[in-house]
Amino acid sequence: MAFAKSKTVQAQSKNDQKVILMTLDGYRWQELFTGADAQLITNEKYVEDTTALKQQFWKESAQERRETLMPFIWTEGIGVGEIHGNREKGSKFNLTNGMWFSYPGYNEILTGKADDKNITSNDKIYNPNTTILEKLNQMPRYKDKVVAFASWDVFPYIINDKRSGVHVNAGYVDNQQSKASYSEKLINRMEEKTPSPFGNSARLDVFTDYYALEYMKQQHPDMVYIANDETDDFAHQGKYDKYLNAAHDADAFLKELWYFVQSDPYYKDKTTIILTTDHGRGTQPLDTWRSHGNNIQGADQTWMIVLGAQAKKMGEATQEEQLHTTSVAERIMSILK
Repeated sequence: MAFAKSKTVQAQSKNDQKVILMTLDGYRWQELFTGADAQLITNEKYVEDTTALKQQFWKESAQERRETLMPFIWTEGIGVGEIHGNREKGSKFNLTNGMWFSYPGYNEILTGKADDKNITSNDKIYNPNTTILEKLNQMPRYKDKVVAFASWDVFPYIINDKRSGVHVNAGYVDNQQSKASYSEKLINRMEEKTPSPFGNSARLDVFTDYYALEYMKQQHPDMVYIANDETDDFAHQGKYDKYLNAAHDADAFLKELWYFVQSDPYYKDKTTIILTTDHGRGTQPLDTWRSHGNNIQGADQTWMIVLGAQAKKMGEATQEEQLHTTSVAERIMSILK
């Protein structure tokens, strides 16, 4: 699908809010809040070089481990937002759908409700439900200012790009803007020449991330969705080292995204970044870390991070609370309404 033509960035009032939603597919709350898992980081079944991985990510305390794995979130992000889902401190964040895998999870994130009647697989079926992206794109204020970039090729169906009119760039599809920048053309060539370890169903997250960032620099959309996939894909492959590195890379990109937002007049002090996941993973038996679904205990346990303009500057939630993934779409609408 061709992207909209470039728009002139106009001066905006301080009340003009923007939202960036970013998801890390199947990223466990355990690694987010406590860093590398002691039972997995030294397990040769899941790690190619355990010595190197320990040198990279292992620390004695959970706080040090999480800061090493995701340094931006835990040294800078925590000071400008809110972080929910550390079950060890009483903060619970859960799915409400009964499936506990990707399409149902993304439907819940994007529509604000579970649909266990219609969304029962990861098949490429057009979503009968209306996502927050579609609702916004139907509003005159946000028409053609809503975009999505995703690594997984099922997202055009999840977002229902044909009906919604939302610009979706997903899977092995290059940036098809008629006036692509040099950087965008370079990303196109690199994507074309870089084979994905996940076959044709998902591209590497680096292409998704930088397509999104370059589009933001050129087009300045108001609602951006970025859906990363590597954490889930590498977990399914049983590659814990690559799973950790995918999370580490996502944190580094989040930092770059944050600094871009804070430096661009269109977004500065008017942008909220929401980060979450579509499902959790197992913990016991140990091999269930690779899996999810309603037969895997704990796969409904998720988390949410909110940074920036409309975030509560509370840091990590440490009080007893029960939140749900259905709240994400409502949160976005409350910011942009």
